[in-house]
Amino acid sequence: MTDRQTLKVMVVDDHPMWRDAVARDLTEAGFDVVATAGDGAQAVRRAKAVAPDVLVLDLNLPEMPGVQVCKELVGALPGLRVLVLSASGEHADVLEAVKSGATGYLLKSASTEELTDAVRRTAVGDPVFTPGLAGLVLGEYRRLASEPGPPAGADEPKAPQLTDRETEVLRLVAKGLSYKQIAERLVISHRTVQNHVQNTLGKLQLHNRVELVRYAIERGLDDV
Repeated sequence: MTDRQTLKVMVVDDHPMWRDAVARDLTEAGFDVVATAGDGAQAVRRAKAVAPDVLVLDLNLPEMPGVQVCKELVGALPGLRVLVLSASGEHADVLEAVKSGATGYLLKSASTEELTDAVRRTAVGDPVFTPGLAGLVLGEYRRLASEPGPPAGADEPKAPQLTDRETEVLRLVAKGLSYKQIAERLVISHRTVQNHVQNTLGKLQLHNRVELVRYAIERGLDDV
């Protein structure tokens, strides 16, 4: 896990004063702000050049909307985590951001302390949401899981085998627990939880937490 002193962060917002203030707050908190951008197209170019660990991203951007920026960069930079920092608490915006690959969603009314904590947690893969939004997102996971998936193919019999511990971690992820909560529940380290999740993603050929939770809920692991 990258510590706060070496964590590379990029800030994307079309309002210069706000963008500079966020960058300054993060720098003062010990993060390495490697780049900023004021529009979507610029954000994609610069992020690909500097490969930040965490992208702090506004949704309302000129040139290219934030959700498209998120989708493109998460696909291009596998290790990237995206924390949306938006003035909008509209449910549709939150769900669209999560579907595009964002790890967390914070409102701009958040304090500096909440922001810095959210960046640190986002970097290690914890889902971070402004209070009241986490339940909404978990509900959407459940709705997605209830939709018909692709028909079972010839590869179904070759479904990968997860270890008992990987299954246990997956079950708790599906219940909406953060990595820290899972670590405390199972009395293991945060890094061990991360490793189990990464191994599970690899075995199942999934790309992010959204797909992982959907997989778990489809198999009823959240009800066990």
